[in-house]
Amino acid sequence: MNAIRPWRTILRRPSRQIMVGRVPVGGDAPITVQTMTNTPTEDVPATIDQIRRCEEAGADIIRVSCPTEESTRHFDRITRAAAIPVVADIHFHYKRALEAADKGAACLRINPGNIGSADRVAEVVRAAKANGCAIRIGVNAGSLERDLLEKYGEPCPEALIESALDHIKLLQDHDFHQFKVAVKASDVFLAVAAYQGLAEAVDCPLHLGITEAGGLIGGTVKSAIGLGSLLWAGIGDTIRVSLSAEPEQEVRVGFELLKALGLRTRGVRVVSCPSCARQGFDVIRTVEALEERLQHIKTPLSLSVLGCVVNGPGEARETDIGLTGGGGGKHMVYLSGLKDHHVEDAEMLDHIVALVEAKAAEIEAAKLETEMSDAGRADSVTAGLLAAG
Repeated sequence: MNAIRPWRTILRRPSRQIMVGRVPVGGDAPITVQTMTNTPTEDVPATIDQIRRCEEAGADIIRVSCPTEESTRHFDRITRAAAIPVVADIHFHYKRALEAADKGAACLRINPGNIGSADRVAEVVRAAKANGCAIRIGVNAGSLERDLLEKYGEPCPEALIESALDHIKLLQDHDFHQFKVAVKASDVFLAVAAYQGLAEAVDCPLHLGITEAGGLIGGTVKSAIGLGSLLWAGIGDTIRVSLSAEPEQEVRVGFELLKALGLRTRGVRVVSCPSCARQGFDVIRTVEALEERLQHIKTPLSLSVLGCVVNGPGEARETDIGLTGGGGGKHMVYLSGLKDHHVEDAEMLDHIVALVEAKAAEIEAAKLETEMSDAGRADSVTAGLLAAG
């Protein structure tokens, strides 16, 4: 697709790759989507339950705050239960990092501005090395070091970049290179400028985020502008959309952002109109219901839902399944871009869900058949080589 449509091509910034548990970050690895639990970490069952919901939404990596000794006491129960790598979020108390590393954290997120002395950071590095942990340097405009604030007068891109470079050097001085870096701010312009400058200065993976972005709607808009512009420029290896919303919502928004840019494909991509007086059915309520009922679909496929025949047929030609509103309560269903059959109002929702599920199963079956065929050819080649040898 990109070969014949160069205007869709995003050239990612070259970066070296690190491992966060079993998940690669940077290099040619897919851009990963992260979120963070908001349950009290001391409540292990509640935290595990929230991690399960985030895993179901597609999270690649999850962060868990470790503010107290009690929060790390049973941290190993959380890391063992999680199917995805767990990042221990550390502020102020460096010993929490040491404890989390010993109890299965795949990565330690430390904010250099408030973790303490260089000696304490060195202890954290030793613990990370001993336990095979990665480290995320988390520079934040809201917690910059005092000397940088005095030097620059206020949080600015140069201050965030200098903080990041100072702490990168500290890790490198300890011969530690399994790190990624974030330079977050709630101001979109500040964050984007800081990431752009840092991307030119280092080759490590970058963790993108517009911190404290706001609620579901406002935060999504700010994150889409900030993260979207960086990703479009090829900057970024892992993302977290920070919303005052449930963490699984952050994951869904993150994937929608990546899907819109063609950087990840997961689940159903819905193309739908805003609706107008021409609509043959209630588009808004229909799309709401379909998005809710199709969350369990992980297979990438496309669905168009348009209320009338103005743009409906054109959009349907570009999607796997299409629904276009018609008159008299009968609506046209398109399969693989072609008119196929009508569906009536009363059956519409269940019918479209069934079609999507069937298409997903068909795609997965074809994928499995291809994999088995490839494996069979590889076995034949191996057997031939053994016979010849």
